[in-house]
Amino acid sequence: MNQPLPHPSAHEGAAPPTAPPTAPHGRCPAAAAKDPTPCEGPHDAATIVDRNGREVAGCVQHCARLLAGLEGARVHPFVPAQHALDIYSRARELPPFAWEIGR
Repeated sequence: MNQPLPHPSAHEGAAPPTAPPTAPHGRCPAAAAKDPTPCEGPHDAATIVDRNGREVAGCVQHCARLLAGLEGARVHPFVPAQHALDIYSRARELPPFAWEIGR
């Protein structure tokens, strides 16, 4: 079950790359390579689970941005309530792949 999620910038039809154990440039594994926003807080503050049960840990900022672009994804049930609420609130305000439109 503890498998990495497909990278949010993967194109449909192609084999999706998986998030590395640590993202480039010292960012959390939930950060998309093209997303310019910095991490907020610990790199393992929360875990996102996709509809197939694959998981990726990340900071609150990038978990929210990832959640906004993954249909059927959710925050892992053992994430502290404060982080989970923050992630869901942020994701609700974001379009999928927000960095592609400058958000």
